[in-house]
Amino acid sequence: MGPNLKGALLALLAFGIYATHDAVVKFMGADYSPFQLIFFSVLFGFPLAMLMIIRDPNPGTLLPVHPWWVAIRTLAAVITGISAFYAFTVLPLAQVYAIVFSTPLIITILAIPILGEKVRIRRWIAVVVGLVGVMVVIQPGTTHLSLGHLAALVAAIGGSVASIIVRKIGQDERSVVLLLYPMLANFTLGAVILPFVYKPMPIEHLGFLALMSFLGWLGGIVIIRAYKTAEAVLVAPMQYSQILWATAYGLIFFNETLDRPTIIGASIIIASGLYIVLRESRIGTSANRPVLNTKMRPDTGTSPRPNLLVRLAQIRADSP
Repeated sequence: MGPNLKGALLALLAFGIYATHDAVVKFMGADYSPFQLIFFSVLFGFPLAMLMIIRDPNPGTLLPVHPWWVAIRTLAAVITGISAFYAFTVLPLAQVYAIVFSTPLIITILAIPILGEKVRIRRWIAVVVGLVGVMVVIQPGTTHLSLGHLAALVAAIGGSVASIIVRKIGQDERSVVLLLYPMLANFTLGAVILPFVYKPMPIEHLGFLALMSFLGWLGGIVIIRAYKTAEAVLVAPMQYSQILWATAYGLIFFNETLDRPTIIGASIIIASGLYIVLRESRIGTSANRPVLNTKMRPDTGTSPRPNLLVRLAQIRADSP
């Protein structure tokens, strides 16, 4: 088996793990507030995050070099987490994924003012076409539009902001800083709100929360292997396989079926996202390759993000 095929298969596995994580979020969200789920998800995720921090060989403090950028990224990650958890709770899984798949389109737009990326007419057309696909999914002006659709769109925007800021300041900031601050912010916010939304949890539900944290960590580990094994242009598109997992989980566990607008809109969004990935992979087309370098998983601040796990792994490999 060649490295590119192996990397693609690893990516499929990673995104299957992530989809399972999101299905658990949906299952638990039927009974508990997103704030309660996020609080305990971070709580169970801290030991895994600490293992990553301990393995960082770079000396330094946890004070950010760019405090304002880190603050904005932390806020974006917290908003993304709350929005994504809520959207998974109230919308069909496939609809949430279809909207979140607009992340590469938003990153392409944000890369212009933040990274100084030059986007030419073909990528602009792909962005516009993809945003039309989002409109097809959410159907503005109809009775189907809900707060859940808005939450999914906010999650895509917030995840894009968090990702592009990592591209902006990632060379200067320690990975542990970018990892820890969103988790601490989520934990603090959850601790403040939890007394107002808390519902007692049986031991099996605590087990599901622990499973969520483990799946988020495991997905990151597998995606590291995928990006180290194969070219990014082959690994990145594998994120779209999540909609297949979402369709299966939705049908089996939540009695969900795909409606025509979701199928059509998701197809448009995926096609435009694939085109952007392929355009960025061409030499001379993109100075920053913001989409290819983003690892395609919105940052919710509840578990280590793939980008940061990759950086920590690379630092570890390069250290003497």
